[in-house]
Amino acid sequence: MRQKARRALAACAAALLGAGLAITAAAPPAQAAAACTVVYRVASQWNGGFTGDIAITNTGDPVTGWRLEYDFPDAGQRVTQGWNGTYAQSGAHVTVTNAAWNGTLGTGASVSTGFNGTFTSANPVPAAFTLNGMRCNETVAKPTVAISSPAANTRYTAPASIPIAATATAASGRTVGKVDFYHDGLLLGTDTSAPYSYTWSGVPAQTAAYHLQAIAYDSTGMTSETADVPVFVDASANPSVVADATSVTVSPGKTATFKVALSKAPASTTTVTIARAAGATTVSAAPASLTFTPSTWNTGQSVTVSATAGAEPGTSATFTAGGTGLTAATVTALVVAEGSADGRFAQLYQDIKNPANGYFSPEGVPYHSIETLIDEAPDQGHETTSEAFSYWLWLEAEHGQVTGEWTPFNTAWQTMEKYLIPSHADQPTNDKYDPSKPATYAAEHPQPSSYPSQLDGSVAVGQDPLANELKSTYGTSDVYGTHWLLDVDNTYGFGHCGDGTSRVAYINTFQRGPQESTFETVPQPSCDTFEYGGPNGYLDLFTKDASYAKQWKYTNAPDADSRAVQAAYWALTWATEQGKASQVSTAVANAAKLGDYLRYSFYDKYFKNPGCTSTSCPAGTGKSSSNNLMSWYYAWGGATDTQAGWAWRIGSSTSHFGYQNPLAAYVLSNVGALTPRSSTAKADWQAGLNRQLEFYQWLQSAEGGIAGGATNSWNGSYQAPPAGTPTFHGLAYVEAPVYADPPSNRWFGMQTWSLERLAEYYYLTGDAKAKSVLDKWVPWALDNTTVGGAGTFAIPSDLAWTGKPATWNPSSPSANTGLHVEVTSRGQDLGVAGSYAKLLTYYAAKSGNTRAKTAAKGLLDAIWAYKDGKGVSVTETRADYNRMDDVYDPATGQGIYIPPGWSGRMPNGDVIKPGVSFVDIRSFYKRDPDWPKVQAYLDGGPAPTFTYHRFWAQVDVATGYADYARLFPDG
Repeated sequence: MRQKARRALAACAAALLGAGLAITAAAPPAQAAAACTVVYRVASQWNGGFTGDIAITNTGDPVTGWRLEYDFPDAGQRVTQGWNGTYAQSGAHVTVTNAAWNGTLGTGASVSTGFNGTFTSANPVPAAFTLNGMRCNETVAKPTVAISSPAANTRYTAPASIPIAATATAASGRTVGKVDFYHDGLLLGTDTSAPYSYTWSGVPAQTAAYHLQAIAYDSTGMTSETADVPVFVDASANPSVVADATSVTVSPGKTATFKVALSKAPASTTTVTIARAAGATTVSAAPASLTFTPSTWNTGQSVTVSATAGAEPGTSATFTAGGTGLTAATVTALVVAEGSADGRFAQLYQDIKNPANGYFSPEGVPYHSIETLIDEAPDQGHETTSEAFSYWLWLEAEHGQVTGEWTPFNTAWQTMEKYLIPSHADQPTNDKYDPSKPATYAAEHPQPSSYPSQLDGSVAVGQDPLANELKSTYGTSDVYGTHWLLDVDNTYGFGHCGDGTSRVAYINTFQRGPQESTFETVPQPSCDTFEYGGPNGYLDLFTKDASYAKQWKYTNAPDADSRAVQAAYWALTWATEQGKASQVSTAVANAAKLGDYLRYSFYDKYFKNPGCTSTSCPAGTGKSSSNNLMSWYYAWGGATDTQAGWAWRIGSSTSHFGYQNPLAAYVLSNVGALTPRSSTAKADWQAGLNRQLEFYQWLQSAEGGIAGGATNSWNGSYQAPPAGTPTFHGLAYVEAPVYADPPSNRWFGMQTWSLERLAEYYYLTGDAKAKSVLDKWVPWALDNTTVGGAGTFAIPSDLAWTGKPATWNPSSPSANTGLHVEVTSRGQDLGVAGSYAKLLTYYAAKSGNTRAKTAAKGLLDAIWAYKDGKGVSVTETRADYNRMDDVYDPATGQGIYIPPGWSGRMPNGDVIKPGVSFVDIRSFYKRDPDWPKVQAYLDGGPAPTFTYHRFWAQVDVATGYADYARLFPDG
């Protein structure tokens, strides 16, 4: 059984506040408002001297400290004495910083300061002012853009090629930097020079209009309004040729097949011709033609691809299947050495991308698994996670490395942006967020039965030091981060913001402390409009308040976003080697942006300083509340009512070693194209890299395995840890951080996921700290691993921990002789084995360790014995599914806890009340084809078995083959 890490958003802070006062929002201005206005006047003047008054109004985001700067026009003007601020002058340049008591300026707030000064021949008024680096007294027009062609409502025939042209202008003194072209919110491409254009090719038919869109950026980064032109793509009157694969692999002297059919019945008997369009002549396809009739049009006919014995691995040939009046299909045949790692990658890639295998939804979103009856982190297989998207990016990066084709990687990023990163409409009230008051405190509790958690406004929370910097950098209050969980098929029926019908819907589950297992959650919509659940939707299951407001809320899983950055780095590296870096530049820039916002994961949940042992501990100022480690999540939310005046953000107080990603931290602080744009981000990620390396050292057991992690909020409520608890830069050691059912440090996969990233970092840099950790970890893991022939292998599965680390002393780290790990079970988790093989591959490639290389190849060979028609899979016994019909038992704490007197309904009518079980509020499971064997188990039969095809597991295995082939091309 895979014990995958879950995501928990415990008692989401300001999810909390009542509706507040109704404030009518004005229509958006046609021009962008300046961040400040300054009125400077000479109050009085005498021979050689004067008094200056300065009135400052903050028209941007709230600030907790201000700095006004200006230049005197005349060299003889000098400040001699100031008040309501601290004055400093260098040459003609004057800097005024706030006094201790007037540093906080909310939006629309004003402050006055003044000074006495001297002058010589003249006393002219300064012409320009900045506040915290932002120019004041400016109203700069946005750039404009218009789509000049095609005209609105133009009709095309599928597969269409649509040339898009745009004109763009910038305000006086500025230039147009670029124009981005989109369709329906998905980025198509970018043009940086006039005339601005892009051709969208291969557009399929659909009944509804496509919306072509363009956005212009000026030289300062300011964006235009979106130009939008609808067009239609009609189905061809003639059928199209349909192939069941876009590519196949074939070994020298061998054959491969694909099938061809028509998209609809032809009017008469039709011939489809098979022809080589390009590529190696050592690869051929037969027969030369196929015949389809009005009755056999949808019956697939086989085409055999043959490679001669002399066909060179790495070469390819492209074949077309077409005919008169038919839209052709194209299939590429890649020659690979039989049994080679790169050939196995190509085969798994085809399996994953083959629509018939069911890894992707009709929208192109990767499912958590092909199978629907599966409960682990997602509680249904056709949900998906930010984890799955990040793995998809990794898969497509490796595909680009092998083939030089980068369109699939860009498509994956665009799809992630469309479905997983909330749009402005999905986080509409971020502009109401006050960084000086990020959220209202609510304690976390060890047991779900202690919820809802009371909001407590008397507990001081710290300042958010990132919000203003990010808004200044990107010109928006929106957060550019992924939400962790989507109901792709809308199985629950929440839909989008309560509409009940929209697919690919944002949802959430875990919210009630470390003992809330996946069998004990109450799923809820991320946009809670009170349409479902109880009178307050689902909010009063989690937090206790006097009243509740309809709201949106999202939770980011930092390990997934950092994996996306990791994938973008490799895409950039390999595309650059191919001379194609420009093809991935947009996705790479967005990966840097993702990393900019990912810094929220560094911060304590309520921005309190490290070492907090009571709710009255000091609240953070500036960046003092950063732990420089990636924590379990960050979250943000606010009112759905755009007239309501609140939004919130929180971090997480707990860091798990398994979430750290030193490779991502390294590239975000050392690779130019991936360095985030915010001024302090590079330094933050460098500090994060150093801290992560220390974290691994601190948590490494005597045997070599890495222990759990640390928290700044003991028991989730800033309690004092028990005497003798080791600490790490003020954080307290926790054996099983975040969740305990099952313990979060038990699953060996958490070891391989995290240490694989460390191995990639070591491979790139040779860092001595990384090497020392791996030099100890790898022998421990290999000592507990066996690899035989014909698919026989066993790797660690469950781990048990005793003892604890020493308190961390960075100047003199101690060996953890009292911290121990034991492997209590072994198994054949294929995804973990793929991750493990990658780890060993990178480690061996850098260190020259032959034992690690041999084990990596042995594992990859053994995994292939479990190849089936859809990927790789192994039979799993799910004895834990006996919890599906558990009702809450106060003695054990197991079962879904619903507070006494609370009742509500799921969208399908399932009743939520005390005494319900997991399946009671998921009655759709009883209609699943696999349910009968679960029911038989619940009725007293044997534990059911499954062969799951998890998306992440397929990719971990596939990329394991690709990395081994690349790093050890001679096998």
